[in-house]
Amino acid sequence: MTLFSIDDLKTLLEVRRENCLSVFMPTHKAGTDTQQDPIRLRNLIREAEKELIEAGTSSGDRSRLLSPVSELIDDAMFWRYRSDGLAIFSSPTVFHVYKLPLKFQELLVVASRFHIKPFLPLLTCDGQFYILALSQNNVRLLQGTRYSINELEAATLPRSLAETLKYDDYERQIQHHTTVPTGDGKAAVYHGHGGAADVVKENILQYFRNIDRELNKLIGNKQFPLVLAGVDYLLPIYREANTYHSLIGEGVTGNPDRINEVDLQSRAWDIVEPYFLRDRDEAIVKYLSLLGTGRTINKLEDVLPAACQGLIDVLFVPTGVQVWGLYDAVSNHIDQHDEQMAGDEDLLDYASVQTLINKGDVYAVLPQEMPDEATVSAILRY
Repeated sequence: MTLFSIDDLKTLLEVRRENCLSVFMPTHKAGTDTQQDPIRLRNLIREAEKELIEAGTSSGDRSRLLSPVSELIDDAMFWRYRSDGLAIFSSPTVFHVYKLPLKFQELLVVASRFHIKPFLPLLTCDGQFYILALSQNNVRLLQGTRYSINELEAATLPRSLAETLKYDDYERQIQHHTTVPTGDGKAAVYHGHGGAADVVKENILQYFRNIDRELNKLIGNKQFPLVLAGVDYLLPIYREANTYHSLIGEGVTGNPDRINEVDLQSRAWDIVEPYFLRDRDEAIVKYLSLLGTGRTINKLEDVLPAACQGLIDVLFVPTGVQVWGLYDAVSNHIDQHDEQMAGDEDLLDYASVQTLINKGDVYAVLPQEMPDEATVSAILRY
């Protein structure tokens, strides 16, 4: 499964002034509905071809955009591993596919740049996080969001404590070296430093260092929180080995092999939610405190030029909402349409892109959570 980060977003934002196809669709991980996913993609490709023809795109340019996408339809290996959502980006110079733990609404956009707003929840308050599930017999890396969880392919991670450390042998060493007979014929167990128990811990610590090293190769440049899941005595040992900068202090305790993925996601989300919501909630409070000072705007005709000029510090846009039209930054003219027309782009997406390019923050929130119930809201830098 392909991970997604702010670096990937920047790569997409760099592609401009050429035909860009953005496809978002929900997918199914199991059940009879999985058969509908390739059909749904085929229908979206047909819709895209129709839009390109209406826009006057040549057959050669259409083929360069659509052929890589079409090849996915009959690729059995591609559909073998799925997540909750599929995002595809195709242009004459770029082709990217992401399988992500986010239930995208079905959406097709053909414009002069890629459409990125559906990705914003993965980078803000409903963002991605990781779970590292540790047990004696298994090590798993999972990627979660507020609503979903998926196990990632992580073949380079060491797989088993018992296999790597010969843990059973060490347990026998502990029993042999730290027990002595008592007068009643029972064994007395002593704990302390310098014994076989310390040898076991040191070997577990080294094992966890190996995991940490491979984990950082997989996700070390990401900013997303990492939650540990495992029995009590393993978690503090792993924290000694950890070098990943976003490890959360609290973990999911218990044997993760005995916790189903739904419960694992729910318990981990309870831990990371405050981290995701803190910055957004502070921004909303700041917005409300600045009402009436001239530092806030909530009309599209004000937001678009402010975003282009780099005046926006924080932008709020509602998830699942599109405002179709065209914007001329030179004349500051907005041509807004009730439905998407050929050549249109989502003006909320446009404002988001311009804000990000100019190093502002963007929060995609549920429509009912918009700070003043507007279609778009922003805090100006000054």
